[in-house]
Amino acid sequence: MPVPSRTLLAVLAVAATMGQPAMAQTMSEPPLATEASDPSLKWGPCPEIFGAGCEIAVLHGDPGKPNADIFLRIAGGNTLAAHTHTSAERMVLVTGRLEVKYLRAPAATLLPGSYAFGPAGLPHKAMCLSKAPCTLFIAFEGPVDALAHAGPLD
Repeated sequence: MPVPSRTLLAVLAVAATMGQPAMAQTMSEPPLATEASDPSLKWGPCPEIFGAGCEIAVLHGDPGKPNADIFLRIAGGNTLAAHTHTSAERMVLVTGRLEVKYLRAPAATLLPGSYAFGPAGLPHKAMCLSKAPCTLFIAFEGPVDALAHAGPLD
């Protein structure tokens, strides 16, 4: 005896949602939308290895735990010394013009909207080529850190 199509659709719909919590139950934190120019952002200093002219604003998460998102702002003309991270990083340049140089890779110049991926442990440096500050959105997979790298990048 064939199953009526309405019954089959109802069974498929129930099966597709089995074991899936309701949307309201899965939302453990509120959504967020912000801009780098938002005056309510709390900017703090970068790790000491970067010196003056570098600031960080935490956008989401705890920088000491996996999956934190930050804005990193570099004063125009400033360079971030060669360093590594224990985490991979996914970056999008928000403002300015930024040159990024990874070990044994050609330098890349990022413009607003450019995406860059940095593998965990790969030494790199960055320089804000613009007169205005460079602001970079960075999503870290692991805790946020920056470890000095003393060797060459070529």
